[in-house]
Amino acid sequence: MNDFPLEPDRAAMAEMGGLVLDRVLDHVESLPDRPAGNPVDPRLTADLVESFLSPPPEAAGDLRALLDRLDGAVDCALETSGPGYLAYVPGGGLYSSALAEFYARGINKYGSFAFAAPALVALEEGILRWIARDVCGLPDGSTGLLTTGGSMATFSAVVAARHDRLGEDLADGTVYVTAYTHHSVAKACRLAGISARNIRTVPCTDDLRMDMTAAAAMIGADRAAGLRPFLLVGSAGTTDAGTVDPLPAMADLAAREDLWLHVDGAYGGFFRLTERGRRRLAGTERADSVTLDPHKTLFLPFGTGTLVVRDPAKLYAAHDGTGNYLQEVVSAGGLPNYAHMGPELSHEIRGLRAWIPLHLHGVSAFRDALDEKLDLAEQVHDVLSGISALEVPWRPDLSTVAFRVRSRSSSAAALEEADQATRDLLARINDDPGVLLSSTVTHGRQTIRVCVLGHHTHADRIDEVLELIAAQAKQL
Repeated sequence: MNDFPLEPDRAAMAEMGGLVLDRVLDHVESLPDRPAGNPVDPRLTADLVESFLSPPPEAAGDLRALLDRLDGAVDCALETSGPGYLAYVPGGGLYSSALAEFYARGINKYGSFAFAAPALVALEEGILRWIARDVCGLPDGSTGLLTTGGSMATFSAVVAARHDRLGEDLADGTVYVTAYTHHSVAKACRLAGISARNIRTVPCTDDLRMDMTAAAAMIGADRAAGLRPFLLVGSAGTTDAGTVDPLPAMADLAAREDLWLHVDGAYGGFFRLTERGRRRLAGTERADSVTLDPHKTLFLPFGTGTLVVRDPAKLYAAHDGTGNYLQEVVSAGGLPNYAHMGPELSHEIRGLRAWIPLHLHGVSAFRDALDEKLDLAEQVHDVLSGISALEVPWRPDLSTVAFRVRSRSSSAAALEEADQATRDLLARINDDPGVLLSSTVTHGRQTIRVCVLGHHTHADRIDEVLELIAAQAKQL
């Protein structure tokens, strides 16, 4: 007899749900004390990996035992939602969003076509219109779709731009990015049929922003060579250093040259909810398309991305398609059919993971949290700038602070010595289980990043991290 049938009764469902809920609550409560990195012995991790590669059994298992195994896997993963995780771009894990996701998966409604769940699609569409209009500043009528992340959102944006500007002849289309544009953009272009040789890397200024004089010259040279410039990509917060490209100047250039302007706001876009963020991300409202990741700056679970576009008709034109078996599908009250706006035909009701938190906590709660992260990043910058052994090249545009060991001179040998010292400093900082930082390379130099973004990260943890960095810097 199967102790866990596919159709459990209410009592069994309640018991199963309670077991899972208890584990989640224990995990969330333990976040302040959990290591930010992976503390598990590599040999044990290897054993766990091997155990999970085995196939499922024929007989029923025990839920408690399975949860025990899962807890072991969780313990050897980076704690991306914890207060000390300041590496890469921290993930969210908002509890109210997890509840929303449980509800969404439990009711299991189909959201690709509006006729199948009109009110639930309207719920999702309401979130998208709010993001397009109130967050990004796009005009009324702008909308988009929720995706599994920024990469898929970027892919759909590139496909829309390609279709709108190039039609079916892709060979001569050229795209303009910088060395600090997220690598998913170049990947999306290649997947969309744009040759890698036609992806132009525009030089940056000393502060890591696109050089607009160089961009204009490259576009002009490509036109003179018979190529077809069609897409200009600006960063509303790079992953490397949180830098914001000169978006208003990029919008002017795109308008003069008839290019599609895409703004990558996957990391930084929702900072526009704050007064500072709206100022620093000015120009986003002039974009043709914008990507944002709610699993970053709205603190939602991983797997939540957004694409919003100025003219949704262009999104439909690039992605529309149907089959004979869909002949009964009809439009529903002017609501969107997401299957015709992106590459995915299977689309669950994704809006609930954003709708419940935004309506439960209110937009002001998210604005306050983002303002707190901007304040904490300013604190990190100011404190690190006061440590003589460190160089802090740029005041943060958003919530990422970049720093490195100061070089004793500009000679190649001195710079390499400073780069190695920066690598060593990062390793010593990350020896502390309460914090995890990451690194990058900017203008050829090793650089450490502090990305303040987790909603569990507050002043107390930042104070501890700054004390740790100061103590380690004294050993330089």
